[in-house]
Amino acid sequence: MPMQDVRGGTILLNVLEIIKKLDIKESYVIADLGCGGAGHFVGPLARLTGKTGKVYALDVQKGVLEVVKGKMAQQNITNVEYVWSDLETYGAAAIPDGSCDLTFLVNVLFQNTDHAAILKESARFLRIGGRLVIIDWRHIASPFGPPQHIRVDPKKIKDLGFSLGLAWFDEFDAGPYHFGLVFRKDS
Repeated sequence: MPMQDVRGGTILLNVLEIIKKLDIKESYVIADLGCGGAGHFVGPLARLTGKTGKVYALDVQKGVLEVVKGKMAQQNITNVEYVWSDLETYGAAAIPDGSCDLTFLVNVLFQNTDHAAILKESARFLRIGGRLVIIDWRHIASPFGPPQHIRVDPKKIKDLGFSLGLAWFDEFDAGPYHFGLVFRKDS
């Protein structure tokens, strides 16, 4: 199914450009952790993974999941499973251990304080060789976005990933105000 440009309300992140960088295959199982009400990544990922793939749309707010569910129904996207959970609670999310090829944390970490718990829960879902993609606000002055003091430091996130046994995979520019980090689960 062809992918559509879905930048819509967030022209700061070009979803299609980011997805192209990640070499996603049909039949992948992907978790968008903290998908948000816009679900910007959910639809394009679900289209790309096709009928044999699956996308978990996870959020801590039930209302957000209902909104995303409605948007996917309007687009006739049926390969999304909706999961209500708190990423800061290890083992709480109803996503099987080692089941995902990719997990996404997009603009999630700046909203939370227990980054280690969130990364640990995100890595739990990954199969061996699976990748954790983190996109968040750069620690720079900008006319919008969260205050600088709550933005996350990519170096600290890298250190946390390494402490959890994740391997470094890639870093990319996710837009003028965002960084992208990719870890791989090797064991």
